[in-house]
Amino acid sequence: MMPTAGIAALLAAADGQRSTLEQQADLFFGKYLVEPLAKVFFWEVPGLGMPVVVAWLLAGSIFFTLRMNFVNLRMFGHAIQLVRGKYDDPDAAGEVSHFQALATALSATVGLGNIAGVAIAVATGGPGATLWMIVAGLLGMSAKFTEVTLGQQYRHIRPDGSIMGGAMYYLSDGLAAHGLPRLGRVLAVAFVTLCIGGSFGGGNSFQVKQGLDQIRTVVPFFDAHPWAYGLTMAVLVGIVIIGGIRRIASVADKIVPAMCGLYVIACLYVLVTNAPAIPAALAAIVRGAFSPEAAVGGFLGCLVIGIKRAAFSNEAGIGSAAIAHSAARGEYPVQEGIVSLLEPFIDTVVVCTMTALVIVITGVCNDDACAVYVVKQQGAALTSAAMAGQISWFPYVLAVAVFLFSYSTMISWSYYGERCWTWLFGESFTILYRLLFLTFTLLGSVVTATNILDFSDLMILGMAFPNILGVFLLSGVVARGLAEYRQKLASGEVRPHG
Repeated sequence: MMPTAGIAALLAAADGQRSTLEQQADLFFGKYLVEPLAKVFFWEVPGLGMPVVVAWLLAGSIFFTLRMNFVNLRMFGHAIQLVRGKYDDPDAAGEVSHFQALATALSATVGLGNIAGVAIAVATGGPGATLWMIVAGLLGMSAKFTEVTLGQQYRHIRPDGSIMGGAMYYLSDGLAAHGLPRLGRVLAVAFVTLCIGGSFGGGNSFQVKQGLDQIRTVVPFFDAHPWAYGLTMAVLVGIVIIGGIRRIASVADKIVPAMCGLYVIACLYVLVTNAPAIPAALAAIVRGAFSPEAAVGGFLGCLVIGIKRAAFSNEAGIGSAAIAHSAARGEYPVQEGIVSLLEPFIDTVVVCTMTALVIVITGVCNDDACAVYVVKQQGAALTSAAMAGQISWFPYVLAVAVFLFSYSTMISWSYYGERCWTWLFGESFTILYRLLFLTFTLLGSVVTATNILDFSDLMILGMAFPNILGVFLLSGVVARGLAEYRQKLASGEVRPHG
């Protein structure tokens, strides 16, 4: 039997090798992926002082809100009716219901960005970043509506009834139909390339890392062996993604209500028990949103952080949700666009705002003991600390919520990435994508949060460049479809089924 000292020496050597591997992986991630892309996507617009991608997203959301005549407000009630199934046509082409499509898309957006990303945004941008997140969420509803409607409009229905759709189809086919085939092809290729990268980063590695940061605080084994968490997630994700959109939708429509309900109830408990502090927190949010001394970068820095975090959270203008919604059953493309209005509202206006209020009310950002979480951008740990101060056993609840949030996001983004991969390389190479996706799942447990967060922002936010340009050029199609649908709704030609 090997002496105890010998065993200890072997374990120490293994830990040293693991540490070296982590450092090498992190350096590669930062040097060859993050830094080159950051120079392009986060180039500051002269005179505005904000990254070009943030300005692009904001401009697009404002334009679509005006172009669609404030559809985000005018059709909100009808969106709820559609999700409830009042207008469902079981004979319409598609693979999933309105609710399942919404659940699948929400499972990709309601994730650790709502827990970790919001905490980081408030810590770095100040309480005022919350207000700009809400504004960006409300405007983003119109962008989401426009792109999802196009996803339904230009989807491909195969002979076996399966659906192929998303931004790559309306960019290529839609622009070709409007006399811009070359531009459409270029934008579609750019979109799928960025989406595949985003699925590996924000939709995968980021979820694993942020989830690990929280779960390792309550499960010591994963703290000592982070790779084991990555392996566990890889196995669980692999089991589901083999079944495609129908299995993903079936899992999502069960996980999403459970995880949202669990997290919202916990937030409400903290808010109710600290009700007297809510008015002061709201005042700090409004005051901070316009304060020239607001945290990092003053007013403009606060605005940029809030908008960027909202865009990363609800993905409005990114084009990803159009892939999930294109598979929904519906008589009119506009119907699914209206359903998608609820995504940014639930994701940003409700869930993100609750997280931000908890962070502000508990004052955890000003706690020296939590300063390390801010520096290392460990947002999930920061939110956990805020909650633990109010609910001693909450870290265990949050660990479950974090697992559900990250898991649901990963299975949905695997579908997004796989559809883009298939469009680019063909159906026969699908297995290669799945293997790469699961490899990045493992990688997420050994690289640092800072580089993963930056890479996630770059790839997913970068999808907005080709998507918003294409949607802008095709916005007339959506505006006409919306006008026709509203006329039919008013005349009674479109009515509830059953």
